[in-house]
Amino acid sequence: MDPHVRTTGGRVRGHWAGGVAEFLGIPYAAPPVGERRFAAPVPAPSWEGVRYCHAYGPTAPQPPSDYTEGVPEPLIAGEDYLNLNVFTPDPGAAGLPVLVWIHGGAFNGGSNASPWYRGTTFARDGVVFVAVNYRLGVEGFLPLDGAPVNLGVLDWVRALTWVHDNIAAFGGDPGAVTVGGQSAGGQASVTLLAVPGAAGLLHRVIDMSGGAVTWEPVEPACRAARALAGRLGVPPTREAFSAFAPQELVAAYASLGSGEPGPGPLGEIFRPGPKGFNPVNDGEAVARSPYDMIRDGSAHPAGLLIGATLEEFNESVRAQPGPVGQEAYLDALRGLGAGPGARRFYEERLPAGLEVLGQMLTDKIFRMPTLRLTEAGAGAGRTVHAYEFRWRSPARGGAVGAGHCVDLPFVFDNLDAGGVGRMCGPNPPQSLADDMHAAWVRFVATGDPGWPPYDLRTRPTWIFDTPGHLTHDPMAGESRLWPDP
Repeated sequence: MDPHVRTTGGRVRGHWAGGVAEFLGIPYAAPPVGERRFAAPVPAPSWEGVRYCHAYGPTAPQPPSDYTEGVPEPLIAGEDYLNLNVFTPDPGAAGLPVLVWIHGGAFNGGSNASPWYRGTTFARDGVVFVAVNYRLGVEGFLPLDGAPVNLGVLDWVRALTWVHDNIAAFGGDPGAVTVGGQSAGGQASVTLLAVPGAAGLLHRVIDMSGGAVTWEPVEPACRAARALAGRLGVPPTREAFSAFAPQELVAAYASLGSGEPGPGPLGEIFRPGPKGFNPVNDGEAVARSPYDMIRDGSAHPAGLLIGATLEEFNESVRAQPGPVGQEAYLDALRGLGAGPGARRFYEERLPAGLEVLGQMLTDKIFRMPTLRLTEAGAGAGRTVHAYEFRWRSPARGGAVGAGHCVDLPFVFDNLDAGGVGRMCGPNPPQSLADDMHAAWVRFVATGDPGWPPYDLRTRPTWIFDTPGHLTHDPMAGESRLWPDP
């Protein structure tokens, strides 16, 4: 028979799939509509009887896209999109480790309904897996007069509070919660270490390809809000913005970035337009820069598993049409802040032109910030495990390489999911999925993925490839070329 669980909001009924109990679309907060729009989340209203949780719930308003950063993302209409999915091996168990997954998508897209985020394999291996939706884009991350700042962050805290209060009913241990994510989800997971409201709600963090340290003061986000208000012809207030349908705000914000590409081979990548979305350091929801708080030891205590792929953004540069002229190449180097030493370092290892620019872009935006965060955590006495993903996908003639999102199906041991062939080619190695997935399960369960923690002297880093291996200080050369955040 179908599994039943009693939550603080009422009874929920899931279903069995492959020996795993799945509960899909459980609301953890009231729908953010009507008088609750642009307001801090509150618990979902209770219900009578049994709520059937057999299908994914609605997804947050966002721009239409079949793929967000390479991940297939179904869009499901509805207002009750502050929901989560729970996958558990046994609702009658006790004390199982918990992984709460925050999806990526630049804080502007994505959902917990992606086939790549199905938690079946984690539950199969003894982990209670939870995937959350949250407010995106304008609704979640633009400051408005009369509204709380960082509403998306407050949604994460509300979801973690729900997990703390309810996960034991699904067999999980509320005292053994790992929060993890990839891309924006990785940034979100680390941000929570600086969120006062998250104290005691998380115990380990996984940051996959979280990238550049984009935690910043609130003023740039306020400027973006004022720019959008100007486009709409209203003041940047909660009351004024509430008069527009969510998709109207999505479309209006997208229209602010419709300028022509900039000059040179990186112009298409760095189009002029409004800032992206991300959490801001408002002094309340987010106390201070998470990077600074990790470095000085004031962030919440939690072990950290952190890494990136070798070629995160290389494909986006390889895709630029035509050869790169010398003048355009030099302009792009200057735009990246690469001095003569950096140019020599990369040109000795890669063909000059798009390959050099692509690797520099990856290193500046992803690999170096990942390294600095690793160093900050280890330097403050935090247990940090570092990795790098180097398996190169043959997809699109090898242009994808070890790119952004390629590692996700391996971590989820989900190589047969829809869209994986588009990113990983026709025959991705199951042995690599076995290795990565097992390491993530070990980390969630014990805090030890299977290799030594990082220290500032030997800098052990696990390389995920076929085969995988341990190395030390793999970015010694690059580290000297890029400044600290």
